[in-house]
Amino acid sequence: MPTPTDQTPDEPVLPEGPPGLAGDPDGMQRLWVPHRMVYLGGADKPSDDGPGPGCPFCRVQTQDDATALVVARGERAFVVLNLYPYNSGHLLVCPYRHVADYVALDDDETAEVTALTRTAIRALTHAYQPHGFNLGMNQGAVAGAGIAAHLHQHVVPRWSGDANFLPIVARTRALPELLADARSRLAQAWTAVTGG
Repeated sequence: MPTPTDQTPDEPVLPEGPPGLAGDPDGMQRLWVPHRMVYLGGADKPSDDGPGPGCPFCRVQTQDDATALVVARGERAFVVLNLYPYNSGHLLVCPYRHVADYVALDDDETAEVTALTRTAIRALTHAYQPHGFNLGMNQGAVAGAGIAAHLHQHVVPRWSGDANFLPIVARTRALPELLADARSRLAQAWTAVTGG
């Protein structure tokens, strides 16, 4: 097996291993993402259905914006970066109140979640110039909600060609920006689009 100094720029550096295992040269480029194991292991999922420190969306409310990755706060809802994003800039719009169902929101909460979602689209457009968006709520675990106990609206920026083989083959996403950098960029964009 070539050493890193013997390789041409197009050859991947592969770990050595017993013959026939993952370290064998097979022409595949590998992206190792061990940090995803935290997500796969269920980290930050609510410990129960009640509000409080067991719920990450309740916990975020007690932290400073930079630490919690909060982009903006309203009176009844807030906007936070997704810790396990589908794309760079993936935002979540969450009511402060710990509710699981959209129909449990009162009229003022519903209006603010909607208004913050609209402003999130404007801020993401200002900061990233995406070609489109996915918007949605997964209500209940059976519908795909990773945190079913606390309702949240996804705002995912999309670009032509942003979906590649990684999500399909490896259940992995390659993201070009650190979360702290995305939070800073979006907080500035939020100020720019709201004038405040």
